[in-house]
Amino acid sequence: MKRILILIFTLVIVSCKPEVKDYVTLSGKIDNKGPITSLNIFNEGRTFNKTLTINEDGTFSDTLKVDEGLHVFNAGNLYGTIYLKNNNVSSFSLDAEQPISKTLKFSGDDADKSNFFIENITLLEKHLTQDLMFKSEDEFNQTFTNLKEDYKQLKASKNIADSTFFKKPDEELEKLKNLYTTHYNKQNAILKVLPKGSPSPTFKNYENYDGSKTSLSDFKGKYVYIDVWATWCRPCTAEIPALKKLEKEYHGKNIQFISLSVDDDRTHGGSWDKARKDWKTMVKDKQLSGVQLFAPKGFLSQFPQDYKINSIPRFLLIDPNGNIVSPNAPRPSNNEAVRALFTSLGI
Repeated sequence: MKRILILIFTLVIVSCKPEVKDYVTLSGKIDNKGPITSLNIFNEGRTFNKTLTINEDGTFSDTLKVDEGLHVFNAGNLYGTIYLKNNNVSSFSLDAEQPISKTLKFSGDDADKSNFFIENITLLEKHLTQDLMFKSEDEFNQTFTNLKEDYKQLKASKNIADSTFFKKPDEELEKLKNLYTTHYNKQNAILKVLPKGSPSPTFKNYENYDGSKTSLSDFKGKYVYIDVWATWCRPCTAEIPALKKLEKEYHGKNIQFISLSVDDDRTHGGSWDKARKDWKTMVKDKQLSGVQLFAPKGFLSQFPQDYKINSIPRFLLIDPNGNIVSPNAPRPSNNEAVRALFTSLGI
């Protein structure tokens, strides 16, 4: 009888033990989804990739066998991250018509881990603003002091017992600080060699898109904003819409916009003719405005060499007397910084 009771008791314990699932159940809803019909989930190395169907009402639900950790989700032009672990029930919602950082919300198991990542991105956006590189050294350093303090508070606000969870984000924050600091120091080195108010290097008789020859001295009496770029440079071409908008906004003001191409034979199959042709084609196709010039020796031309230019895009600002205002001026896409600079000069 005793053996029977022990057997029954054991069976009861086993039957009451929660089932450990080898998959995560993921569900959620995307409001105002528009034409979006699917949701892709993949890990950092893309060794895992699964597509979920989004219903007409924006809802979705499925099961996924995953390796525990951070995953990326993509729906149309929307991208975000979510922490997934087998045996979890996880969910998230967002509004496709709003910035993802404003409406993305997680719930269910390990929601704090997923929310940590989205809140950390918002934190970085708050502190690492576009004008950071143009702040004083004290302001630059204080920015990272403030960021680290807010980051520390963010970690403390999450109910995450696993201290190892924060190891990678901690390392990434330190790498980010080192990256920004290296770039900032390089910029300051340029400012020391080419200080504000010193005579600007010049160029003479550079090829103009319209077939004429152009020199920097032709624009004496005006501020000159120079975009040093190349057709093969994606960050350069990404600035084109903002640059065209800026030129339009300041049309008729005491400022001349110049785009100086450093396309050369090395980046165009060994052919200067092809480099020049590709430059002219892009100027035409993109309907580029302002003065369009072609540096005769690309990066090795004297003007970009004098300005210590070894990466692009690079923007320069020269005053009406031919003196340097900034050898590394804000980009057109840095709306607030570039307009604040122009306003401070009375442009």
